[in-house]
Amino acid sequence: MPPTNCFIKNEWDTLNKVIVGTALSWGLNPTAESAVDPKSREHILSGTYPTWSNVQKELDSLVKLLENNGVQVLRPVVQDNLNQVFCRDVGVMIHDMFIRSSMITDRIPEWKGISNLCSELPTSNILVPPKEVRLEGGDIMPMDDEIWVGYSEEPDFSTFKTSRTNKAALVWLQEQFPKLKVRGFQLNKSDLDPRVNALHLDCCLCPLSGGNAFFHPGGLKLNKDIEWIREKFKDKICEIDAEAMYNMHCNLFSLNPNTIVIGEGFTEVHKQLNNWGYNVLETPFNETAKMEGLLRCVTLPLKRIS
Repeated sequence: MPPTNCFIKNEWDTLNKVIVGTALSWGLNPTAESAVDPKSREHILSGTYPTWSNVQKELDSLVKLLENNGVQVLRPVVQDNLNQVFCRDVGVMIHDMFIRSSMITDRIPEWKGISNLCSELPTSNILVPPKEVRLEGGDIMPMDDEIWVGYSEEPDFSTFKTSRTNKAALVWLQEQFPKLKVRGFQLNKSDLDPRVNALHLDCCLCPLSGGNAFFHPGGLKLNKDIEWIREKFKDKICEIDAEAMYNMHCNLFSLNPNTIVIGEGFTEVHKQLNNWGYNVLETPFNETAKMEGLLRCVTLPLKRIS
């Protein structure tokens, strides 16, 4: 284990240390015009946007589940009037290097909440992208000897508020990790329709240990990427439809190679995981899901053990 005591090489090794988001002091609810994703916008318009207290209850339940399974859980330092629920997007650990995300303007202050939690990392182990590189942690998946990246090319990147990672991020990541292969997947985007929009790669793809995966093909823009995923996980893939993606059925979280945490009531997902031989832990997350994020989105793993 590297001297930083933080290390991530894939999505499924045994979780040892993780940051879980907080809903405390998230301030006023956004307006439909200021919403940063279409699902939040939908719930704002319908009057069903979640309360901070209900979201905090779900987050605290997840923390209890993780701690009961021997995981060290850290929480962001609460910033006044700031939504800090989806800490995954603030950064990503790849091997012993922590990448500070270059987020949309509205979310940049979220870094203040976790910066102190990364204090044990030497400065040389924290990478800060140049201003022309845009990336968020939900789009970045460490995959052993590869890094998978969901991204948008122009004109999509400049057109959609929901485009969070650009093509320049692929080039920059490859420069930082020359021994790993960076593999990009263009995502479908919409600022208005949450059933069309793949906000991040982890909203439409969930790779698991043993070569299994949940996948919504409509989340990817290019047929060649869809077919590559199908071939990669051949005979071990569960394809889901747009409604299931909307309900966050791809946004699961591996506690270890054999145990997966899913949202409460994900009946078909639970059944498929059992058929594949996994242990399944359910936790209530329906309120958090109204903001177009679920279990991977609210967690930022710092250490997994092989």
